[in-house]
Amino acid sequence: MTAKPAEVQSDELLARILTSLDDDKAEDVVVIDLRGRSSVADHMVICSGRSSRQVGAIAEKLVDRLKQEYGRACKIEGKEQGDWVLIDASDVVVHVFRPEVREFYQLEKMWMPASGAETRKI
Repeated sequence: MTAKPAEVQSDELLARILTSLDDDKAEDVVVIDLRGRSSVADHMVICSGRSSRQVGAIAEKLVDRLKQEYGRACKIEGKEQGDWVLIDASDVVVHVFRPEVREFYQLEKMWMPASGAETRKI
């Protein structure tokens, strides 16, 4: 049974996503505040899994939890390959990488402000 879709604040959604990632042993979790910088989302979360299998499992469990708890159907891309999975939860965009792929694309550097003040490593 799924919860009824409810209006959830982006900070509450972010907190639940971070808890889910922690529960599934995601590594090197970074949160980038996009408010005022992008109309796409309020937050971007970037993390790593140790293997393709763990990357896929982290993403799948996160999507399932958000659907069960908030009735939120997230868009997901890349789960089949397991190198880089993108989860669009509306207000929060989550990227789950294998470490080698994350290092290659260096997504944090693209979005990090020069001062690093709006970015936090969890």
